[in-house]
Amino acid sequence: MHGYSRLGNGGGGRNNGLSSPPLSPRFRHGRSKMSATFSFRSENFVERLVWMMLSAMFRRKGVLLFAPLLYISVMLLYMGSLNFDTRVGGGDGGRVVVDEKPLPGSVYRSPQVFERLWPFMQAEPHSASNALMNAWHPKSRLGWSPCLNESMLKAGFSEVQKSNGYLIIEANGGLNQQRLSICDAVAVAGLLNATLVIPMFHLNSVWRDSSKFGDIFDEEYFIHALRSSVNVVSELPEDVLQKFDNNISNIVNLRVKAWSSTTYYLEKVLPKLLELGAVRIAPFSNRLARAVPSHIQGLRCLANFEALRFSHPIRTLAENMVDRMVKNSSSGGGKYISVHLRFEEDMVAFSCCIYDGGEEEKHEMDIARERGWRGKFNKRGRVIRPGAIRMDGKCPLTPLEVGMMLRGMGFDKTTSVYVAAGKIYRAEKYMAPLKQMFPRLETKETLASPDELAPFRGHSSRLAALDYTVCLHSEAFVTTQGGNFPHFLMGHRRYMYGGHAKTINPDKRKLALLFDSNTVRWENFKRQMRDMLRHSDQKGIELKKPSGSLYTFPMPDCMCKQAETKEANGNKTNFA
Repeated sequence: MHGYSRLGNGGGGRNNGLSSPPLSPRFRHGRSKMSATFSFRSENFVERLVWMMLSAMFRRKGVLLFAPLLYISVMLLYMGSLNFDTRVGGGDGGRVVVDEKPLPGSVYRSPQVFERLWPFMQAEPHSASNALMNAWHPKSRLGWSPCLNESMLKAGFSEVQKSNGYLIIEANGGLNQQRLSICDAVAVAGLLNATLVIPMFHLNSVWRDSSKFGDIFDEEYFIHALRSSVNVVSELPEDVLQKFDNNISNIVNLRVKAWSSTTYYLEKVLPKLLELGAVRIAPFSNRLARAVPSHIQGLRCLANFEALRFSHPIRTLAENMVDRMVKNSSSGGGKYISVHLRFEEDMVAFSCCIYDGGEEEKHEMDIARERGWRGKFNKRGRVIRPGAIRMDGKCPLTPLEVGMMLRGMGFDKTTSVYVAAGKIYRAEKYMAPLKQMFPRLETKETLASPDELAPFRGHSSRLAALDYTVCLHSEAFVTTQGGNFPHFLMGHRRYMYGGHAKTINPDKRKLALLFDSNTVRWENFKRQMRDMLRHSDQKGIELKKPSGSLYTFPMPDCMCKQAETKEANGNKTNFA
């Protein structure tokens, strides 16, 4: 007996492996000639070593062996293992003294760079409103708009069929990882024609938020928005629960591998669903492949961009916070910038980057790393090179560095800036220069009163939802360290703004070079920052690649190109 499925089973084939062809005899002759050429009697160890290296280079297999050695040698020189300067000591009888040379990025020089460039920033004319108005250039190409009901959903099915059983999933992680799990669960329920039970939230050891689905999202609205595509219920019916002795833990928990295909769900999960009437999948994060049929993708789009909206208490306070930001930004036409600042203690500790806190900072970071990751960073043989990490663009940007970047892009002290963040590491010290550059700086703690925030205290996902909403409606969103929060926001802003993300995504490798230079000139710094802004503008409209996520790139899975160009509405404030 086969249950109803929304996707037919597809056939597949296997590629037979081909053995490598035999080596050509000419290489053997070549080796003999080269060996004869370099066969001489070595008088000392150095000569023998050189002879061996030269011989290896001219052997076919030796070249392959020598290349990694050369690469490792170059990397050791760059990373510092062999990095030194020599000089002849004047007072040491001509003895050669080895001086250790500071590696690029090994010293946090941004405060010195700021001190030298700050007078030039102050001398810049005030033009914040123009900078905000001109940050994004009008597009002459055809625009994009949501088209979920027009094509994707109806392509695969027209109405909800009789349910094959109940699907129960457990969403884990923070706010946006939970969001991802919920949307994927909707897609899987549609694929299997299952009834989805409102997802349960796992109490994460890092986020420590005991909130339930209805505390963060509007549960009734979610069920109503999906009614024509997927059956969703608040809880398992009593008669079904009785089959499992009124204990949901007795329902079989299927261990589904990450990024499982639709074929896997149809062949492995659907039979169990039909047999038992209900199945659990916990944990469920990243349990569905990104590449699925278009109508199943449409369910992901519908869930993320239309069905999931925040609960009434969150929406009410978030709407007030956006209104206050717009009011505070009256000199800039009601437009403001939002920054997702990842400079919390755990992020700084995990990055293994060094700033300017000296031994006290090192002690604090060692404690934080041990508390959060229990010896992961102290494993034998592990070498951590903070300078190389910084030059690779993997250090969290400090508030000071974000401020310098924005000033270089043309946003001056009259620009309103909203900072979305957790508890900033040493906030009093590190936030001071950002406030110096942008006096009109706000956070949720300054926009909302203590009484307004009281119901959200101790619930990191609800607080993150406030940040998410204020960032969503900003004129420009600045991402500094990656993660689910900016990825979901970029996609949501593309969905809102006619396909354009309006996101500043900085080149952190280029920034690391500039912040490591005590000789960079203000004009050169400005030019490079405005090139970076233009690049972000160009990348704002970007289609999803086969390996990409529609949560970040909703075109073309969730949006359609329009016949006429439609301009973005500026600061759109639709909270539905």
